[in-house]
Amino acid sequence: MSKSDFANEFKKRTKSFSIEIIKLYRKLPKTDNAKNVGKQLVRAATSATSNFRATCRARLDNEFYSKISIVVE
Repeated sequence: MSKSDFANEFKKRTKSFSIEIIKLYRKLPKTDNAKNVGKQLVRAATSATSNFRATCRARLDNEFYSKISIVVE
């Protein structure tokens, strides 16, 4: 699997993951605690997706590895 194939597959997977988390958030009870935890979960899931997309725009290998470590974190 090439780097490009991996990137495209991972983009699809992270986007799908974010969408599923948003659907889960919509199903949570409407209590304050559930809303707070749900919002944090949505931010974390969508953050991983957007950070990986930024990683794919890296110009150098060093930049790629630096950005991918943020996604993993």
